[in-house]
Amino acid sequence: MRHWCIGSLMGIVVAAALAFLAAPVTAAGQAAASQAYRPPRTPDGHPDLQGIWQVMNTAAWDIQDHSAQLGVPAGQGVVEGNEIPYQPSALAQKQENFKNRATADPETKCYLPGVPRVTYMPFPFQIVQTPEKLTILYEYIHTIRYIYTNGSKHPPGHIDWWMGDSRGQWEGDTLVVDNIHFDPQTWFDRAGNFHSDALHVVERFTRTGPDHINYEATIEDPKVFTRPWKMSMPLYRHVEKNSELLEYECYAYQLEQELTK
Repeated sequence: MRHWCIGSLMGIVVAAALAFLAAPVTAAGQAAASQAYRPPRTPDGHPDLQGIWQVMNTAAWDIQDHSAQLGVPAGQGVVEGNEIPYQPSALAQKQENFKNRATADPETKCYLPGVPRVTYMPFPFQIVQTPEKLTILYEYIHTIRYIYTNGSKHPPGHIDWWMGDSRGQWEGDTLVVDNIHFDPQTWFDRAGNFHSDALHVVERFTRTGPDHINYEATIEDPKVFTRPWKMSMPLYRHVEKNSELLEYECYAYQLEQELTK
């Protein structure tokens, strides 16, 4: 009887040890499977990014870590290292923006939010893909954005466009989008983070699973920041059977509010 107990205990110990050793292998296998995800393809052979997508974060209120306030949910930042490298004079302007954010934020005037802010507004957007370009339809005030993937270049000169000019190319399974020609009036969030007309944004869209896209945006603006910096976040695909873009008519709501005062 004694030998049976010892043998049983040894069996349990060996089984536990094998399970422990197998655990990292399983985790590594899962990570490898995630990295090896091969997205569905469009007829021209590129990853299919089509669908209705939306973020699940609070970056629209503040792209850095922030506590809850009245009308503002608490949130973890999307900025790499949680640091935005402002030049001293630009930091003073950001602080001034924050103080006056209730009326100074261009979003309060229903202006187009710009890039990358439009991506993490609390509204869904739909990607429609062709060999020549991606069209992104945003629920927020019917905004439409074109990302040209036909090899065409940015138009010359500086042009003040609310949504900038977007030119994309594929690097493996990642769509890399170069954006310039921005109007300096847009902000990155409701906390007053801002840029100048020298803003240059490079976005990266990488589909990492059936219902996820990893989104990155590298920000460069030598008039405002001391170095480039990056934000990143997952985009989630809407999978509801009746999923569709609805309407958010900001200008109409503002006018209605004015008329009812």
